[in-house]
Amino acid sequence: MTDFDYSGAIARIPRWLLLLAATGTLVALVRFGVSVAGGFLLGALAAWVNFKLVERAARRVTATTADATQPARRSGARGLFIQFSALILGAFVIIFFSGFSKPAAFIGFFTCPAAVLLEILYELMFLKR
Repeated sequence: MTDFDYSGAIARIPRWLLLLAATGTLVALVRFGVSVAGGFLLGALAAWVNFKLVERAARRVTATTADATQPARRSGARGLFIQFSALILGAFVIIFFSGFSKPAAFIGFFTCPAAVLLEILYELMFLKR
């Protein structure tokens, strides 16, 4: 079995996220109005921030396992938990007090899994290995 380089896929997923966020926000604006479009955009933004946090955590874990000579930092997991908690709390406050559509924000958060699925389809169709 050959080793696969994931750096290209990781670099393309934020572009898929941007495409889905822009398209979904535009469709929601035309079809349902500003409240739904704002909620979708907010959910897509939260999905992008979540992707970046997970990507950074994965890079830290792989860098730590690749370089086992350095002792692991204990504050990394705590800092990541604090950042993620701040993201959740901030999103909660914005969604509930802004007037944006809560279901649209929830659907917008699914742009990240949709971007990953688009990347899988892209690799299956266009990248012959």
